[in-house]
Amino acid sequence: MSDTAIYNARNRRVLGASLAGTAVEFYDFYIYATAASLVFGPLFFPSSSDSAQLMLSYATFAIAFIARPVGAVFFGHFGDRIGRKSTLVASLLMMGGSTVAIAFLPTYAMVGWVAPLLLCILRFGQGFGLGGEWGGAALLAVENAPPGYKARFGMFPQLGAPVGFLAANGFFLLLGLGLDQEAFQSWGWRLPFLASAVLVGIGLWVRLKLTETPDFQAALEEAPPPAVPLGEVLRTNWREVLGGTFGVVACFCIYYLSTAFALGYGVKTLGYSREAFLGVQLVAILFMAAGIIWAGYWSDASSPRRVLMTGCILAVGAGFALSPMMGAGSLLLIGVFLSIAMVLMGLVYGPLGAWLPGLFPARVRYTGASLAFNVGGIIGGGMTPLIAEALVGRGGLGLVGGYLSAACALSLAALFLLKGTASGDSR
Repeated sequence: MSDTAIYNARNRRVLGASLAGTAVEFYDFYIYATAASLVFGPLFFPSSSDSAQLMLSYATFAIAFIARPVGAVFFGHFGDRIGRKSTLVASLLMMGGSTVAIAFLPTYAMVGWVAPLLLCILRFGQGFGLGGEWGGAALLAVENAPPGYKARFGMFPQLGAPVGFLAANGFFLLLGLGLDQEAFQSWGWRLPFLASAVLVGIGLWVRLKLTETPDFQAALEEAPPPAVPLGEVLRTNWREVLGGTFGVVACFCIYYLSTAFALGYGVKTLGYSREAFLGVQLVAILFMAAGIIWAGYWSDASSPRRVLMTGCILAVGAGFALSPMMGAGSLLLIGVFLSIAMVLMGLVYGPLGAWLPGLFPARVRYTGASLAFNVGGIIGGGMTPLIAEALVGRGGLGLVGGYLSAACALSLAALFLLKGTASGDSR
């Protein structure tokens, strides 16, 4: 069968929906990460020191990672019982509504402690919505994939991450170029959150045109849906949940060290301008997109598990390069390191769209894949910017590099031990 026939009108619509939805969701998530690194500290927390405010801002960033497994269980329950389509629409509405509401928040100077409380509540809503997003988008793609194309179809929701990042940080870069610091701090930072309403509308329009996936329909024909998908997946597939959870740690750690932590460190500690550092990160994220596409084709030619393991091995080595390259005093060298890290991010993230769903049977696949992905997000990403900031204060960038290597080694061990799957091949 030719590639033209594979990518017919129906499949183009499916892949477009999986990409568009995750791009919107990750745009929402990333504008928060960027704002947390740049402005939320002084706006929402009492002044003590710049470092303390930044760490408190990173702490609110971590709240969404705690919410994500809760959202994964909630949306996974309905995704495995009533279908992928309606669940994906609901998760998009939850995420988008929380993001738009952040644009209207009062600051600490206006209402005191109520400001950070409201920020934390809305951040939880963002994480809750995203907890149901990734698993559903990945299933939408891979459950519609022809034989031999699962990784290439599964890379489309993964590509939503760099697309969302480019939109989010590109927006902040334009604001930085067009507004002075006072205007940006006063009201300019709110504009990317407001713009989410338009993007969510586009995502909903695309997703409402979808039908259910063949795998879900086949599972319903074979047996009634599980009454409690979480209970069934933990009883019958606990090894896959555990292995999948630790298998995704590397991608979260690489990503949030290279984005949220690097941005805060580059601007606040190294003294680079916000616009210059965002520009470097925007270039680096293109390498992530290239890495995801490379990983998708490579995974179909060999296996997702093999590509993931290769990426983890290379990322362990990248941890040793973090300190000398990030601390060299050269923005060019920092850009080279971030670009390398983003290519490796593509290798340990791109195949997940095919690998994680392949660990679980269709009847509990939404719950199993979402739970593993989002619990792994807590371990690998939720506290990473905060931990990295603390490690810098205690021993410098060398400790941050060691932290990166250890996280990638943990994922490598999980991938090595998890050789079999419940319903697919993860050689």
